[in-house]
Amino acid sequence: MGLDMHHITRDQPMTEHTITLLDGGMGQELRKRTQAPATPLWSAQVMRDEPDLVAAVHRDYIAAGADVITVNTYVATPQRLARDGDPAWFDSLQKAALDAAHSARDKSDCRVRIAGCLPPLVASYHAELIPDDATCQRDYARLVEVQAGGVDLFIAETMSLTREAVAAAHAGGQSGRPVWIAFTVDDQDGTRLRSGEPLADAASAVVEAGADAVLINCSAPEAVTTAMPILAGRGVPFGGYANGFEAAAELEAGGTVDALAARESMTPAVYAGHVRDWIDAGATIVGGCCEIGPAHIAELHRRFGGLNRA
Repeated sequence: MGLDMHHITRDQPMTEHTITLLDGGMGQELRKRTQAPATPLWSAQVMRDEPDLVAAVHRDYIAAGADVITVNTYVATPQRLARDGDPAWFDSLQKAALDAAHSARDKSDCRVRIAGCLPPLVASYHAELIPDDATCQRDYARLVEVQAGGVDLFIAETMSLTREAVAAAHAGGQSGRPVWIAFTVDDQDGTRLRSGEPLADAASAVVEAGADAVLINCSAPEAVTTAMPILAGRGVPFGGYANGFEAAAELEAGGTVDALAARESMTPAVYAGHVRDWIDAGATIVGGCCEIGPAHIAELHRRFGGLNRA
């Protein structure tokens, strides 16, 4: 199906065929703006110490053209706080993140949706560390309960194992909000999750569990391109938001992002070229993950903000 260049303003209702633009990475953008050293809690530590920075990043993504911003709770899970901080911080971090997102939206004159965040409970990219099903269901339900009143949808992101994603989909679905599931795939083989499981099977499983969209995130752009045809034809919208790391999987559980190197060649124009490939494959939800900042999102909005696939 060809792309229609009919202009759509950001204040018009979105249709299922409109290109929906997500925001970019929060944690890495905060690292660039704070003077504090990196910690295992990275974005959550900034949430505690410099909450105004979080609201400022949200505002910059909205100004760049994002239709959806995601709350800054990626590392504020019970397991991560127990390991790297204090479990007692859970409620205050969740509230602060919701407040920052709402503050940013309230100060804009654009129709922007706020997405709740259902992240890996223990660590990114490490399928071997994912808790048992009962624990996943319990803790995702806790995240959904505390966020549901302040969000328009949920995004379960950086899912590296099928059963992890299914648990998040079930928990999010209980809220009555739309639930989008984003898998992270092998950077060298976009047909498989980082667990080694086939992406095709994982996508089918979460759609059966009630997912309203299926995405690929926090993977190399080239791997996202490989994954797009696998997500097509499943009856739900699909898309991707890649990272700009050289090798994200090298991050150890509890490690800091200082250990990862950015791809200096991933300019806004280069990244937009990858996103163009995803849209050509049928993607209607696109954005950026770690190391993809407001300038990248602004370029995506410039190129694709008026595209309609109807």
